[in-house]
Amino acid sequence: MKNVYLLICLQFSIQSLAQTGAIKGTITTSDGAPAEFVNVVLKKTGRAAVVNQQGHYTIGRVPAGSYMAVASFTGLLTQEREVTVAAGETTVLDFVLAEDNQQLQEVIVKGNSRLVNKESDNVARMPLKNLENPQVYNVVGKELLKEQVVTVMTDALKAAPGVVAVSYPSGGIGVMSRGFGTSIGARNGLQSDLGRSSADVSNIERIEFIKGPSGTLFGASISSFGGLVNLVTKRPGENFFGNVSLTLGSFGLSRIAADVNSPLNKEKTVIARVNTALHRQNSFSDFGRTNSFAFAPSLLFKATDRLTVLFDAEIFNANSSRPTYTRFGPQSGITNYKEIPLGYRKSLYDNDLDSKTQSQKYFVEAKYQLNSDWTSSTNISYVNEFTDYSYQTYNTWITKDRVARYVGIWGPIKNTYVNAQQNFVGKFQTGMVKHTLLAGLSYTNYYASGMSKSAPNFDTISISQPYKLIDKVYSDRILLQPARVSSRGTTKNQYMGAYVSEVVNLGDRLYAMLSLRFDRFMQATGGFTPGGYDQNSLSPKLGLVYQLVKNKVSVFGNYMNGFQNTNPQIEQPDGSILNIKPLYANQWEAGIKSEWLDGKVNATLSYYTINIDNALRTDDSRFTRQDGKQQSKGLELDILANPVTGLNVILGYGYNENRIVKAEVNQGNIVAGAPKNIATYWVSYKFSGQALKNLGAGIGGNYASHSYFSDANTVTIPSYSVLNATLFYENAKWRTGLKLNNIGNTEYWDSYGIYNPTRNFTVDLAIKF
Repeated sequence: MKNVYLLICLQFSIQSLAQTGAIKGTITTSDGAPAEFVNVVLKKTGRAAVVNQQGHYTIGRVPAGSYMAVASFTGLLTQEREVTVAAGETTVLDFVLAEDNQQLQEVIVKGNSRLVNKESDNVARMPLKNLENPQVYNVVGKELLKEQVVTVMTDALKAAPGVVAVSYPSGGIGVMSRGFGTSIGARNGLQSDLGRSSADVSNIERIEFIKGPSGTLFGASISSFGGLVNLVTKRPGENFFGNVSLTLGSFGLSRIAADVNSPLNKEKTVIARVNTALHRQNSFSDFGRTNSFAFAPSLLFKATDRLTVLFDAEIFNANSSRPTYTRFGPQSGITNYKEIPLGYRKSLYDNDLDSKTQSQKYFVEAKYQLNSDWTSSTNISYVNEFTDYSYQTYNTWITKDRVARYVGIWGPIKNTYVNAQQNFVGKFQTGMVKHTLLAGLSYTNYYASGMSKSAPNFDTISISQPYKLIDKVYSDRILLQPARVSSRGTTKNQYMGAYVSEVVNLGDRLYAMLSLRFDRFMQATGGFTPGGYDQNSLSPKLGLVYQLVKNKVSVFGNYMNGFQNTNPQIEQPDGSILNIKPLYANQWEAGIKSEWLDGKVNATLSYYTINIDNALRTDDSRFTRQDGKQQSKGLELDILANPVTGLNVILGYGYNENRIVKAEVNQGNIVAGAPKNIATYWVSYKFSGQALKNLGAGIGGNYASHSYFSDANTVTIPSYSVLNATLFYENAKWRTGLKLNNIGNTEYWDSYGIYNPTRNFTVDLAIKF
């Protein structure tokens, strides 16, 4: 009986395919850029598609016949074209959409506009609308970064709701998300860690913040239990366009950037784009500076009407200072960072203690349209991060007056990632049930080696007495002795993953997501077992979405699993080896998503609980045990609204309590660096009247409640509230913007205890062509 049913379904599918065709095409704006998020609708059929970030769309299973196709998007003039579909054939229908100057004055009319939108093929690794996706995520786009005159990556991260940006003493950057430290681990979905170097914002199309354990689709190597941060880069467009900008500001800021795109042949089958930036700035304090250069070329080759190949590279070199990391002795008497007696702008180290890093990233992406319903995507990348040297400074407060000073040198250090990923995404139908399926394989080869130079604390001084700054000459005299140089060894890891994810559309309102990933971790060197070490992990993900109001309100629930293979073996004080099981985090989440007033109001509210049942802890004898328990729970609210023409409102709030619920030490305490309350807000308005046409202004900022320096909860990182404002003017030929940051001159520290800039300004001027 089962076989008969399958034969009937197969025959039904074949007959349906024989009577239908497909429509596909490319949609660009008049400047040649891909017209992402444009809606293509076949009138009187209910069939439609949304253009992806490459400017492509496909409408499958279209009954043979003639139709009127409509391409529309806020800020672009709507076009209608007649199209005829033949059975069993794919019809190509391209659009070039011109700007609607009247609508452009509104800045944003729909919630999925260029400024604030949530459309993404990366979050679920398949085309899935926000109201159909049981995952919570946020997107910060290039238009918002431009409006806020953002020049550094940490400021870009601050624009997202529910997270706080952090700077690592090693020089990298990350966020605290849902109470967990989360690095910037992905670039276009592939591993590209920023642990010891940063990246420039000049090549950023948007930043995607995927919340909760995301190991099922992305793997443990690039995600944390709090989520995943994915940098999506700019891609070539069809026509010639470009801009050059100059930015000046406080603390000696000088920055020049350029973005140039051009077809290389008449057929526009070979297109190149280059983004580059030269950035110079001193620190707001007595210590620190940044000198960086970014160069990001890309080349798109349209081999056939089905196959496109993208070659993408990113070179980033930096000579900069690492932030001083502050620690506290058991008798320091300091219980709050505000009690540190050293002036906020003062340093105990000379400005020549710097670092030099360089990174090269090379990517190849091949996309092949197998048919109207199925797409193959092959990605290969090579990422090399090299630290020539990195001087890192540490203060340890012994008492409220005395501080121990220390400098270490890390480098040369090499981290190399080779990534390969193959995804198949397609749609099919069984009876009345619609399916969207993702099947993929991934492979990462990680190699690391390096040196470091360390010593005991250099000295202990009283800051109430005269003291000399520690400089590079003095540090080298101590650290470059042969006895101080040690090898970090060589680490060779391999990660192999296989995953499948299916979204089943049961009717026109109910969606179910079923996902599973298998990962195999292999450590050839770097562990304690001769001959290597390996472990396997399974990670499931389940989600359910029901649209209470069709295309307007969805209720959702999800179960997500994350795991970590980091350091699978630990050497105990007695020389024995503890084999660590993969750390698993299980999240349960429920919430509601809504898009009202034709997308002018977009909101997400959710409540989650993340449990870790085999967390690691260290007992009083310094032995590591894997019997701890940890729970992170909270809620998140994200609102994007455009209630009147030209007005944008972005509001985000997150409450989180990440607590150690079982441990020999610190049981019941809050996990280090995790503030309970986080708020982000931004309100901007662009005038459309003739008197103030093209002029706009914005105001907003960030709030974070207090957190703790360590799990012991003995030293508090105080709460802070920071207010920023911007004034900008833009037309078709040029743009200028003025940004005031930290208007209240607040002194504040991030979750790692790294201090942030005081009041400052930034002004930029961009010429378009």
